[in-house]
Amino acid sequence: MLARVRPRWALHAPAISTALISSFHTAEARADIELETEVEAAVVAATRNDVRVPGDSGTAFSLVDDFSTSASPAFRVRAGVRIADRHLVTALYAPLTLNATGELDRDLEFEGASFPAETPLHAVYRFDSYRLTYRYSFVRNDSLELAAGATGKIRDAEIAVYGPTKGQKTNTGFVPLLNLHVEWRPGAGKLGLLFDADALAAPQGRAEDVLLAVLWAARDGVDVYAGYRTLEGGADNDEVYNFSWLHYGAVGMRVRL
Repeated sequence: MLARVRPRWALHAPAISTALISSFHTAEARADIELETEVEAAVVAATRNDVRVPGDSGTAFSLVDDFSTSASPAFRVRAGVRIADRHLVTALYAPLTLNATGELDRDLEFEGASFPAETPLHAVYRFDSYRLTYRYSFVRNDSLELAAGATGKIRDAEIAVYGPTKGQKTNTGFVPLLNLHVEWRPGAGKLGLLFDADALAAPQGRAEDVLLAVLWAARDGVDVYAGYRTLEGGADNDEVYNFSWLHYGAVGMRVRL
C-alpha cells in the first residue's frame, strides 16, 4: 500500500493556526488600549489674588485690588491611556504666570523684605501644576459619559515682589483632589457639553479647577471644545496666606488614537 503524502501546507497548518490565533489576540488586546492627547490654549484673568507672606506676620495686600494684574496667555497639555474602555489614566502639565504692577499706600513687609509706601513695584505670581489622574467611566456610550476618580497634584508655586529690593516665596507641595468628568451629546450627535473638575476642600485650604465647554466631534477620534475654566482656592497657614480666583477663556483639542 502506498503511503499517503500530506500537502506541504498541511505540514505547517498547526504553526499557521497558532500564529493567526496569536495575532488575533494581540489585535484584540491592542483594541482594549486607546491613547489620548489633549492641548488647551487660553487667556486668563484674575478677580481675586490676596497675599500675606509670612501668613502670620506679613502685610496683607491684593495683586488685583492694590496692584494691576494683566491678562495673560496660558496653556496646558494632557496625555493619557484608556484601558478596557472604562479606565483612564492621564498626566497633565499646566503652567501659569501672571504679572502685576502698582504701589501701596502703606509699607509692605513680604518674606523678610521691606518696601516703603508709594514705591513702584512689580509682582510675579506663578502657579505651575503637574497632575496624575485616574478615573472610571460608570457610563460610556455615544450619548453620555459619566466618570469619577482621583487626582494627585504637585503644585510648584512662587510669589515674588520686586522693587528697591526683592522678596520671594516659593512652595512645592502635593495636593489630593477628586475628579468628576461628564460628556453629554444629545442624540449621539456631533455637538455636546463637557464638564470636567478637579476639586477638594480641607481646613488648611481648598482647590477647584472646573471647565464647562461646548464640545464638537470634528471627525472620528478628534474633538474640539471652547468654554470657560475657573481656578479658585488657596491656603492659610503660618508660612503663607494666598487665595486667588482665576478665569479662563479656553479652546482645546483632544485626539484619540
